[in-house]
Amino acid sequence: MDLKIDPTVLDGEDIGQQQATLHMEHEEAIEHVRTAFTERGFGVPAEFSPSELLNEKIDADRSPYYVLGACHPEMADRALNMTRTIGALFPCNVVIWEEESGVQRVYHVSIMRAARLLGMAPESEQWDELVGETGELVDEAFAALAE
Repeated sequence: MDLKIDPTVLDGEDIGQQQATLHMEHEEAIEHVRTAFTERGFGVPAEFSPSELLNEKIDADRSPYYVLGACHPEMADRALNMTRTIGALFPCNVVIWEEESGVQRVYHVSIMRAARLLGMAPESEQWDELVGETGELVDEAFAALAE
């Protein structure tokens, strides 16, 4: 299969893009985001700092950048029942980077929507429901970031 997606055709809604700005220090923002997601049923089975790794390995001089690999077990199980290839996109990442001292950007795209765009998910009512439900959970987590 020769899949070609024109990124200029996609917008933030197509990919389930969510963003927030937090006025706090980087480590505090990581904890705040982790709490917002875990309180909505997500686990965080993987997390790492690409900036620390790159700064250590190649002296990249990168500002703080952190990835929380969030996974909602029920949603992941349902997705795997519909398509095993979705696992290539697991976990669902929430990224936190420092825009400037005391200002952090939180960013997320929907792997469920991305899977559909990439041809990895079925065109079905069940997948549509899954996309909607996961979107609601992420919306709730992002709303909680303002608290």
